[in-house]
Amino acid sequence: STTNALINTGDGVGMAMRAGYPMQDMEMWQFHPTGIYGAGTLVTEGCRGEGGYLINKDGERFMERYAPNAKDLAGRDVVARSMVLEILEGRGCGEHGDHVKLKLDHLGEEVLNAKLPGILELSRTFAHVDPVKEPIPVVPTCHYMMGGIPTNVHGQALTQNDYGGDQIIPGLFAVGEVACVSVHGANRLGGNSLLDLVVFGRAAGKYIEEMLSQGIEQRQVAQTDIEEASQRLVRLNESASGESIPALKAELQQVMQNHFGVFRRGDFMKEGVQKLEALRERLGNLHLADKSATFNTARIEALELQNLFEVAEATAIAAEGRTESRGAHARDDFRERDDENWLCHSMYFPRDKRIGKRGVNFAPRTVETFQPKVRTY
Repeated sequence: STTNALINTGDGVGMAMRAGYPMQDMEMWQFHPTGIYGAGTLVTEGCRGEGGYLINKDGERFMERYAPNAKDLAGRDVVARSMVLEILEGRGCGEHGDHVKLKLDHLGEEVLNAKLPGILELSRTFAHVDPVKEPIPVVPTCHYMMGGIPTNVHGQALTQNDYGGDQIIPGLFAVGEVACVSVHGANRLGGNSLLDLVVFGRAAGKYIEEMLSQGIEQRQVAQTDIEEASQRLVRLNESASGESIPALKAELQQVMQNHFGVFRRGDFMKEGVQKLEALRERLGNLHLADKSATFNTARIEALELQNLFEVAEATAIAAEGRTESRGAHARDDFRERDDENWLCHSMYFPRDKRIGKRGVNFAPRTVETFQPKVRTY
C-alpha cells in the first residue's frame, strides 16, 4: 500500500544504481499512519490536528495508551507502529480485522466542510464513507523515502573513494526525494520534503549556472554507451514469451509489504531478500506482448518495474544490514538504537550488493549539537 502515484517508480534511483553509484539510507522509509484502507490515498495529519482521533474495533481511542501526552499527534512512525500493533493484537476493524478507523464525525458537519473539504471528498470517493456520519477506514501506508543518491549541499552526487572519503561524481546532480543530502536523517518531519526540494533545488541550479559560466568539460558519448543504455528496451521489444509484467509487479509489492513493512525482523528480511533474488532472475525474462510504438503504456510499465526492483532490493539489503532500530527503521529483534555502531549513514553499493557506512555531518558547529535521546510521548 502506498500514497505515491502510479508514475512514482524510483526511476532516478534505478538509473543511478545501474550506472554503479551507491545509495544512502535506503532502509529509511516513512509509513504515513493514515492512508485510506484499500486505496492508499493520503489522509492528512490535519485531520488529527483539528481534533480527529484513531479508534480500534471497540471504539477505543488507543493512542492514549501508546503516547499518553501527544496521543494522536505523536510522530508518524510511532502512530503507524501503534496502529499495526492494534491490528496484530486482534483489535483491528472490518471483516478481516486489518485496519483501524479515523473518527471525525464528532467535529460536526460545519467544521468538516469548512476545514477539511478535500478529505470529505477523498473519503466519499475512495472509501465510500461519509466522515460526517462515520469514521474513515485507514491503515499505515508507504509514503516517503528518506534515502537516495548521496549529495552535498550543491546537489552534486557523491560516492566513496578507497579510504571511505566522499568523492564527487562529475556531472551527476540530484535534488528532492531522489537525493539524500541528508536533512531528514532517519525520520522526515511532515512538510520538510517541500523545503528540501526548494532549498537544494535553488542551490543546485545556482551551482550549475556558475559551473556553466566558467566552462565545463563534457565526456564524449561512445557507441557502447548508447548500446548499453538501449539494451533493456531492445530485450523487451524482441521478447517472444516470458514473465507477465503485472503479475511480477504484484509479487514484488507483496514481498516488500510482507517482509519490509512497518515492523521488521532479521529472519523475515533474509527470507525476503531470497525471494527478491529469485524475482531478479525472472525480471530478466519479461514479456512485452504489445510491441506498438504509439502510447504504449505497457512498455513504460515494464521499464518502470525494473526501476522499482532496483529500489526494492537496495531497501531490503540495507534494512537487513542495519542491526538496530532508528527513526523509521524498526526491528523486532533489535529494538534499541545502537549509537556505537550505527550513528551513521548506511551506503548500499549495487555492483557487489555491499553495505558500507558514511559519517554523519555535524559541521559547521554554529549551534551546539543536539544529542540523540529516546523519544517519549
